[in-house]
Amino acid sequence: MPVSTSDRITDRITVTIHAEDPLGRAGVVSHLQRQPAVEIVPPVRDRDGRPAAADVAVMLMDRVDDRAAAELRRVLRGGDQRVVLIARELREPELLTVVEYGVRAILWRHQATEGSLAKAVRQAAHGEGVLPPDLISRVLGQVGRLRRSETAAVCSGTASAPLFGMAPRETDVLRLIAEGLDTRQISDKLAYSERTVKNILHGLMTRLQLTNRAHAVAYALREGYI
Repeated sequence: MPVSTSDRITDRITVTIHAEDPLGRAGVVSHLQRQPAVEIVPPVRDRDGRPAAADVAVMLMDRVDDRAAAELRRVLRGGDQRVVLIARELREPELLTVVEYGVRAILWRHQATEGSLAKAVRQAAHGEGVLPPDLISRVLGQVGRLRRSETAAVCSGTASAPLFGMAPRETDVLRLIAEGLDTRQISDKLAYSERTVKNILHGLMTRLQLTNRAHAVAYALREGYI
């Protein structure tokens, strides 16, 4: 059945494009501007620095480094936009990061054809997830490892630790580490045993794949936990 003009207008999807690479941005625009149901709008920011409301934000990134992650958080801050992330590569910690932030549509850059990008935008606009087959197995592997870590946390006395993010007792410990306290001082301050403090830190760093205490404090600061 032919689609009427009025149906196309009703189903129109507004899209913002975020890409530092001008050539990459031009490619995304070229792919999407031929889609009759897609309207590309400029990513104008409001007073708080958040992008203007749109149905979908297409973000082109080589890798999710600190700078790219900050931009991703700004785009997702309002919670209204759905993100289609086009990436050249994603290491496992980066994959966990984008999943935590709420990205559910990911395309590999070398596989982002006009058809696959348009389909991802449509699915994202309707709240559906899109992942390459190889990423699905990696996500399942991540979840499996995190659940095993969560089980280990139960055995070690950190059962309140969530699957993602940080529990209050974890932020309490990291806040004191950031203030320069050592394990013994933290145990005295929080009325925990030194073993419990060490278990809390071990469970946190294992679950979030953090390399050391400084990395854990930096993560907590960056994510706004402390």
